[in-house]
Amino acid sequence: MALPIEDYAVLGDTGTAALVGLDGSVDWLCLPRFDSPACFAALLGTPEHGRWLLGPTEEAKTTRRYVGDTFVLETTHETDGGAVRVIDLMPLGDGRADVVRRVEGVSGTVRMRHEWVARFSYGRIRPWVTRRNDEEGREIISGIAGPDMLVLRGADGARLPEPQAGKHVDEFDVTSGDSYTYSTTWFRSHHPIPAMLDVDGRLEDTIRQSEEWAAHCSYDGPYDAELVRSLLVLRLLTHGGTGGIAAAPTTSLPEEFGGRRNWDYRYCWLRDAALTLEALLWAGYRSETRVWRDWLLRAIAGDAKDLQIMYAVDGARDIPERELDHLPGYAGSRPVRVGNAAVDQRQTDVLGEIMASLEQARDADIHDTEDSWQMQLALMDGLAGHWKEPDNGLWEIRGPRRHFTHSRIMVWVAFDSAIEAV
Repeated sequence: MALPIEDYAVLGDTGTAALVGLDGSVDWLCLPRFDSPACFAALLGTPEHGRWLLGPTEEAKTTRRYVGDTFVLETTHETDGGAVRVIDLMPLGDGRADVVRRVEGVSGTVRMRHEWVARFSYGRIRPWVTRRNDEEGREIISGIAGPDMLVLRGADGARLPEPQAGKHVDEFDVTSGDSYTYSTTWFRSHHPIPAMLDVDGRLEDTIRQSEEWAAHCSYDGPYDAELVRSLLVLRLLTHGGTGGIAAAPTTSLPEEFGGRRNWDYRYCWLRDAALTLEALLWAGYRSETRVWRDWLLRAIAGDAKDLQIMYAVDGARDIPERELDHLPGYAGSRPVRVGNAAVDQRQTDVLGEIMASLEQARDADIHDTEDSWQMQLALMDGLAGHWKEPDNGLWEIRGPRRHFTHSRIMVWVAFDSAIEAV
């Protein structure tokens, strides 16, 4: 069974994200994108649905922290016999899809358990797993199924786990001064196996990139650390390639345990993205606004009446909802859903949030391009034709459309923002 949600930490590379439990298990990871199928899906099922465990075999006192203003996670396990430190990261800015895990001996000796259970398609597909050498002669474990391939490597003398009943398992001792590094890499199965990472270089560069970005925050007040951490989460959820802003890195975490309101939030809601842009602008981040505006232009290009409330992170429109019957769900909460049927809803308030965020951008001297202004005119012209009609509202009511006060207020905001721009 998955851990309480508060016992997970998030890693990310602005392309996708992983959840790592306090016990050292990566229980959720979709590759190569937030909205791709998961290859580690134990969060919504059992270890047999995929995970990557690297943790002590005996009871331990566990503490963890992020290194500075980054998502490089440092976890310390203290047992009766000693202490180890595990450093987890997803390197930034190299266009790859890697998870790196380094185990360092701090004191005494700690016995560690290593389990690598690769399962594609949200834990449904067992890959064909082989042990072989890559082009550099380094021993690897590879798992392949259709277009997807994962490779597990060891460095610094780290030995790879052995096959055991559909997974790979190992136990080994870590003594003070020892250091063992592992990496899991995803790539398209018809491509050559990527080279082994320069782990030290990527670790340093990831810390540098993240801390330089955080240093641009213009806020100076009593909640500086909390605000910067929140901004870093927003950056993590902004796809580095497309500019689309995912609402969350997960699907089907329940609104109440055992309930059915378990939705997939790994997509870009225009409302959420607009509010994110307002927060980033307020904190002094301007380039992100231009990137998202360009994403918006691409996503909604076409007839204004075809505007959706959400899109995939690359701007794709088709997000069909389906249920995954093979997964028992987080804390037994079923069904597990991927995709989101709310994509076809009318939520009239959305244009208010979009127009308000673009107005805030203009106030920050981020001027409209000809295309972005024409887009706004087309959206407002479409809104003028249906603003009085009922909609599904902010809470995405799955039933007959209604008249919502919030939607009407945001219609006023949309027109007011447009008028101010003239």
